[in-house]
Amino acid sequence: MDEDKALFPPVDPFSAGVRGCCPRCGQGRLFNGLLKVRPACTNCGLDYSFADSGDGPVVFVLLIVGFIVVGIALWAEVNYALPLWLHFILWIPLAIGLGLWLTRILKGLLITLQYRNNARPGEIDRG
Repeated sequence: MDEDKALFPPVDPFSAGVRGCCPRCGQGRLFNGLLKVRPACTNCGLDYSFADSGDGPVVFVLLIVGFIVVGIALWAEVNYALPLWLHFILWIPLAIGLGLWLTRILKGLLITLQYRNNARPGEIDRG
């Protein structure tokens, strides 16, 4: 990541990440589609090659969505004894939709925090 020479007002990384906006200017779009990161900001030209969220957001999404969906499904089964086909119709789309929505939010948040903290891969200190 090159040194940032432009003067931009500070952007809150949490609001920019949740909205999917550029971590430097807060105006340009971070995503090209649902989860694919753009090559650069359309507004300020920031190169997004530094952005590597890896598997971090997906792990948290699996844990959070699994807890929510399984908890609601168990509650519905105990209280209402729903038929199996209704469980499939209710919980599979909910898990997919909630998972994709939360993955986009957490991925944007992680990328904006990487920019804010100037995060980069670890290096070995050779002394």
